[in-house]
Amino acid sequence: MSTPTTLSIRRPDDWHAHLRDGALLAACALHTARQFARAIIMPNLVPPVTTVAQAVDYRDRIRRAVPADFGFEPLMTCYLTDGADPAELARGKQEGVWVAAKLYPAHATTNSAHGVTSMDKIAKALEAMEKVGMPLLVHGEATDPEVDIFDREAVFLDKVLAPLLKRHPGLKVVLEHITTRDGVQFVEANTGRLGGTITPHHLSYNRNAIFKGGIRPHFYCLPIAKREEHRLALRRAATSGNPAFFLGTDTAPHTADTKECACGCAGIFNAPVAMQVYAQVFMEEKALDQLEAFASLNGPRFYGLPANEERITLQARPLEAPERIEVPGGDKSIVVFHPDTPVGWSF
Repeated sequence: MSTPTTLSIRRPDDWHAHLRDGALLAACALHTARQFARAIIMPNLVPPVTTVAQAVDYRDRIRRAVPADFGFEPLMTCYLTDGADPAELARGKQEGVWVAAKLYPAHATTNSAHGVTSMDKIAKALEAMEKVGMPLLVHGEATDPEVDIFDREAVFLDKVLAPLLKRHPGLKVVLEHITTRDGVQFVEANTGRLGGTITPHHLSYNRNAIFKGGIRPHFYCLPIAKREEHRLALRRAATSGNPAFFLGTDTAPHTADTKECACGCAGIFNAPVAMQVYAQVFMEEKALDQLEAFASLNGPRFYGLPANEERITLQARPLEAPERIEVPGGDKSIVVFHPDTPVGWSF
């Protein structure tokens, strides 16, 4: 079957995006808004977004950073800490400010120092979320330093997430940025109350790419890319049509100087190329007919939101995207993710 020259789908949503704040917000928000109607906004700012008032203020800053005619809606989340207030969580959800709450195990990734140290310490918060129907978004990695970095997802599923699901049977959970076959199987075994997001970069390369020709800091993210068998499992899940899997880019901008240094930051900025890369993966898997469900339907269904009526169109031509974008107010820039293999789609 020949490749179509155009691809039209309902406008997608990004169910996992880091827009940062300040100059980085000004540089990056437009790129997410150009492709996506809505985005779940990660709350790991400095300081983290832990109150309803902070979430409202941050949402206002995002809206000011994006022209109104883009029709973009930021969906806000609460950063869970050991002292998370159950009443504040419930109020934020009931007032339509928070769509979900984010669980960062303490020290798991960027700006997670204030994260949760024990599930026991947020038990009351999770009970409140169950009652008001507020999903829990999980960065699924164990943080025990004795656990190998490539095993942290599998260990988290066994030691933390499985017991949590049993303890809170009414809680809906999203396992974000799945990177392993274990994660895929865990979501499949709990379809209905568990969703899983998959990034374009984890579909595009395995862990070898990080070290191809030397250390490549712009391919470094957390959770880190895994073996090829895991990448292939992710591709099968994303293109399977299973409604439990949906799009979440985990676009996570850092300036080049903070990536290209002795202790570089984890994160990949893929917002300018996200849908183009997803389309390429689905084409390679001979599953372009499943892209709309993954990108535009499964996520809204999980969150109980309507699918977008507007449409976007991709053109079958070589990727046209900048190598980097400039950050306003200085001489810093952010490197844009480009896979090693060709991408044959563009806006």
